[in-house]
Amino acid sequence: QLQLVESGGGLVQPGGSLRLSCAASGFTLKYYAIGWFRQAPGKEREGVACIRSSGGSTNYADSVKGRFTISRDDAKNTVYLQMNSLKLVDTAVYYCVTNWDQWCTRGYYSSSSSIAAIRNWGQGTQVTVSS
Repeated sequence: QLQLVESGGGLVQPGGSLRLSCAASGFTLKYYAIGWFRQAPGKEREGVACIRSSGGSTNYADSVKGRFTISRDDAKNTVYLQMNSLKLVDTAVYYCVTNWDQWCTRGYYSSSSSIAAIRNWGQGTQVTVSS
């Protein structure tokens, strides 16, 4: 069974931090790129960040650049999203998705057409930023 499971979400105050995890099972994650996406209530799903296979490059949405960091621990078959300086607008359900390395390209993984092609969304993990 091929599966990605998101975890680490929760309730945090503005300015706080959370670390999300994306754990892979049924396949070896180190050969693939991983992207984080999010969807806020009443809004379209948007790309947050992606990372290519081990040693590869990263890409970030302008809205999170400088605050979020995507990383991977291939020995643990897991990808992380460190979220610092959280804002109210970061409140959303966060999802992770895997694909070939070429998919993680600035201007492509986060495009509406690329997001629309994704069909295997998981349950996601809820991040709520509130005081």
